[in-house]
Amino acid sequence: MLSWPLSFPPGVDLVREVNGMTESRIFEPDGRAIVFAAEGAGPNLVLVADRGAGIESLAALAHSVSTEDFQVVRVATAEAQDVIDLLDELEIADAWIGGHGAGGSVARAVALEQHDRVNGLLLLGVEADAPALATGLPVLVVQSSDDDVTPPANGEALRDGAPAQVSVVTIEGGGHRFPATRIGETSWAIEDYLDWD
Repeated sequence: MLSWPLSFPPGVDLVREVNGMTESRIFEPDGRAIVFAAEGAGPNLVLVADRGAGIESLAALAHSVSTEDFQVVRVATAEAQDVIDLLDELEIADAWIGGHGAGGSVARAVALEQHDRVNGLLLLGVEADAPALATGLPVLVVQSSDDDVTPPANGEALRDGAPAQVSVVTIEGGGHRFPATRIGETSWAIEDYLDWD
C-alpha cells in the first residue's frame, strides 16, 4: 500500500513502499534503462547517485527529506538526458536537482540544459572537473570534512568563484559516503537551507 499521494503516468509502474522506503523501478526511454525511485509528496528534489553507487546509497537521506513534505526522486545515471527524460515522464515541471559526487556533475549539466525547470542545485560533494554552474541558480554544497574523493577544498573553491550564488555546509566526518553515514546532519543542512520546515 502506498503511503503518499504519488501517481505516475501510464507506462511507469507505481513504486511499492518497503520498510518506509521505496523500491526501485526502471524507466526505459529509447531502450535506455534508467533506475529510479520516488517517495513523498510536495515540491520536488531529484538526487542523482554517485558513479557506481546506485540509488540505494541515497535511500535513507531521501526518506528523511521526504518526511518533511517533499517528493524526492532518486536516479542512477551518468547522463543529464536521462534525468530530463525522467522529469518529463514523471511530469515534474520544476525541481531542485542534486547529486552526490559524480551525480552532482550530472545535476549541473541538467541545470545548464534545462535552466527554466531547475529551482536550484544541491551538490553533495563537488567534483573538481565538473560542468560550469548555471547562471543565477542558488547552489547548496553539503560536504564532509574528510572526503578524499570530493575534498572540501572543491566546494570552497566553487563558493569562492561565485560567493553570491553558492553556500557551503561542511559536516564533520563521514568520508565520501557522508550522505549515508551522516544522514541526520545532511538532511538537516538541506532542510535548513531550503526552509522546508
